[in-house]
Amino acid sequence: MRKGKIIRKTKETDILIEINLDGNGNYEVKTDIGFLSHMLELFSKFSGIDSKIKAKGDIEVDTHHLVEDVGICLGESIKQALGDKKGIRRFGFSSMPMDETLVNISVDISGRPFLVFNVPDIRKKESVLEIEDIKEFFNGFVNHSGITLHINFVYGKNLHHINEAIFKGVALSLKEAMKKEGKSTPSTKGRID
Repeated sequence: MRKGKIIRKTKETDILIEINLDGNGNYEVKTDIGFLSHMLELFSKFSGIDSKIKAKGDIEVDTHHLVEDVGICLGESIKQALGDKKGIRRFGFSSMPMDETLVNISVDISGRPFLVFNVPDIRKKESVLEIEDIKEFFNGFVNHSGITLHINFVYGKNLHHINEAIFKGVALSLKEAMKKEGKSTPSTKGRID
């Protein structure tokens, strides 16, 4: 089974993430930010990744440190679990509706971290993370997973729906990209670093 475990302790955050890429989307998530916990539960459910996530941080200062560091740790755990990436499909795509919102996602498990984040800066309502926090989450995620990720907002108004469409769409795209299809490396180079 493809599993990863990351522990990260700094003066700002204390995080444990354990994942199984070949799971059933079961989750046990507890962070100091309720909305982040909700997004991570959605991520596990729709990616099929079993996850145990515990994350505490200095949210009395701001949400930024905890959100970014959880993205970093999730990226590291997925990279660890993917190993040499032999046999994976590598690419994944989704067009995710959430009520009035539509977001398109494209993933390439390429070994080359890159984030395209075409989402407008819609202001938050109480208890929903700002778009800039979500962008920092995915910056940390791609930089530590080696994944190229394109997130393109098509339309929508409700910030909760936009965030939910993003997390569900990334999850479905990763589920497709991580699928095992054979035994060879999906690259003409013969390896994915």
